[in-house]
Amino acid sequence: MRAVVFTLGCKVNEVESAAIMSELENRGWDVSEELSPADIYVLNTCAVTREAEKKSRQLIARVKKFNPDALIYVCGCASQKNAVQFENKDGVRYVCGANSKQRIVTAVCADFGGVECERLGYPKQVKTRAFIKIGDGCNNFCSYCVIPYLRGRVTSRSVEDIVNEVKACAAPEIVLTGINISAYDVDGGGLKGLIEALAFTDKRVRLGSIECNVIDDGLLDALGRLTDFAPQFHLSLQSGSDVVLRAMNRRYTRAQYLEKCGLIRKRFPDAAITTDIIAGFCGESDEDFEDSLSIIEEAGLARVHAFAFSPREGTAAFGMKDLPADVKSERLHRLIELGKAAEEKFIKARLGREYALITEEFNGGYTCGYTGNYIRVFVAGEHKGRINVRLKKIFRDGALAEIAD
Repeated sequence: MRAVVFTLGCKVNEVESAAIMSELENRGWDVSEELSPADIYVLNTCAVTREAEKKSRQLIARVKKFNPDALIYVCGCASQKNAVQFENKDGVRYVCGANSKQRIVTAVCADFGGVECERLGYPKQVKTRAFIKIGDGCNNFCSYCVIPYLRGRVTSRSVEDIVNEVKACAAPEIVLTGINISAYDVDGGGLKGLIEALAFTDKRVRLGSIECNVIDDGLLDALGRLTDFAPQFHLSLQSGSDVVLRAMNRRYTRAQYLEKCGLIRKRFPDAAITTDIIAGFCGESDEDFEDSLSIIEEAGLARVHAFAFSPREGTAAFGMKDLPADVKSERLHRLIELGKAAEEKFIKARLGREYALITEEFNGGYTCGYTGNYIRVFVAGEHKGRINVRLKKIFRDGALAEIAD
């Protein structure tokens, strides 16, 4: 019997899908993450934007093209937000939300036989970069974000459980991920305590998205004591305007964000600071938007994930006056272009330098992978494992490199 577990949305969803895949494989299923013919489909949905929720609904029709008679099991944030939009679809066998995805495995076992699933185990890791979920939920309640209402309050896995997963993981790089890893806390140790507990590993350790308020000397020193820390900080921003940040219910100012960037660079001079910025939030003036543009250079950002504001029902921002679509589109385009220029500037400043590269794939005559500071690197020929490279020039969406002597 063949199952497809297909995922939309964030890295946390991907980790949870990988855990579902592992549980199904343990019960004898042939499992794939690619849309293809199968007997059952597990669809892990997303609701972070209206477009993501729409794509989640459309998945039903997409999978039925592969097998009109397949049974469909739905989970995730979109089904947590509105289960009815999936329950009434032909072929859908079972629907659950974002915080009880082990029920999917139990539902499949009820239909096809097998041992029930009380909790999801460690995810199936098949890539060179393994994502380790350290917690769930968020207490921030940013005015634009529906996720805290769907995922619930912050929960943190035990340090022991995370350490055991890292030890069991064969991937050479791990990424600590979660809905809000900055809020990770067990027995008062916080994220710093977890980092200190990972000092034993020789794997490359990378952080997922973090909030600037968690950056301090204690955390940075703990990161510096890791055997192989990847100096990339995805420091969530959302806007460079203090006015907009207050409207978003973000708990920092532009000056505080820049201060944290300076603190990072003092400890890790070669670090890449990447971020998210929303274009066209409610009430964003031309001056506010210019603040978002200018902070890209002022903070020395290495990469910008830009997207247009999408009002979500149930959030505080849903009742605010939305900007015209053409204004948001134009601002998004400008953010994207400036973000591309910032990334190119960051890479150009590092041409000629040598970096350790963990290879990920071989395609089109080039081996690809990422440096610790998240530069995508292409090396001619097929190479495997960890190699030392020297960056030569801008190439595709990263840099062309040669093997260093």
